[in-house]
Amino acid sequence: MIVLGIESSCDETAAAVVEDGTRIRSDVVSSQISVHRPYGGVVPELASRKHVEAILPVISQALEDAEVTGNQLDAIAVTRGPGLIGALLVGLSAAKAMAYALGKPLIPVNHLEAHMQAAFMGSSPLKKPFVCLVVSGGHTALYLADPMAGNRLLGSTRDDAAGEAFDKAAKLLNLGYPGGVVIDRLASEGNPRAFQFPKAFMEKESLEFSFSGIKTAVANFVRRLGPPAPEGEKGAYRLEDLAASFQEAIVDVLVTKTLRAVEFSGVRDVAVVGGVAANGRLRLRMREEAACRRVALHLPPHRYCTDNAVMVAAAGYHAWMRTGSCENLLELDAVSRWL
Repeated sequence: MIVLGIESSCDETAAAVVEDGTRIRSDVVSSQISVHRPYGGVVPELASRKHVEAILPVISQALEDAEVTGNQLDAIAVTRGPGLIGALLVGLSAAKAMAYALGKPLIPVNHLEAHMQAAFMGSSPLKKPFVCLVVSGGHTALYLADPMAGNRLLGSTRDDAAGEAFDKAAKLLNLGYPGGVVIDRLASEGNPRAFQFPKAFMEKESLEFSFSGIKTAVANFVRRLGPPAPEGEKGAYRLEDLAASFQEAIVDVLVTKTLRAVEFSGVRDVAVVGGVAANGRLRLRMREEAACRRVALHLPPHRYCTDNAVMVAAAGYHAWMRTGSCENLLELDAVSRWL
């Protein structure tokens, strides 16, 4: 079964052709990083406009790279939500038009479930049920993925997502966008124990997250001590140490909660997906802790941590195999929240 996947939930316009849910025949992504960098974050209106410009060329390129025509597709999968409504509508409108014109099934895909599908793209075989941490700029949530019961939400963030905290702290420190990448690089040269930032574990045995407090703590820290010393110079503190300490506090919460979910659920497989899954410190800590507990850890390649359409096509394939049906093309609409 050949599925075209389309993704436009935030600031990446992507299309991919995947056969039988595993064989990647094409993978095209148009990034908007240069567009949003001057603003230190994604500007929804600009994202929507850029999606309009890129969506048809990206789809055409994906079909060309896969050496297939629209008529050879068996179905079209598209991210319906969650995400930025304006951005989602661009991809959804293109998918609806193609499905209608070609007479192909349209498969709406949950963006978070698509990220979970990326866990199967790693080198080690992943078995269900498994605990999955979905951690990105817009989402931080724990799921129990079960073939019989579906994906059950175990806990999510009450305020900011982990990736959002990274980006906002980076903006505060004038580090550029995307901030998480810069903080990860700086932190590799810093001392993660230089400063103590708050870790919101909340109620005992809670599997929910909160990262607004640590974001505020960093702002207060900089307000109290001033800006960090320029690279190579002496000052009140080093930027690398601040980045490492901030990152460690977030990673510690993510690792602790994820392995707590593994313990509660009794499964032996755990996956970490989403943009923040590319963070070097998170990957290292998860490997160390999983090895100590003899838990099988599954991390997708960096390429499939960030938004892409391969995961959308693969998720669409599996959704079609489960249900064999699609929703009414004219009534299908985008949704900003869909846990």
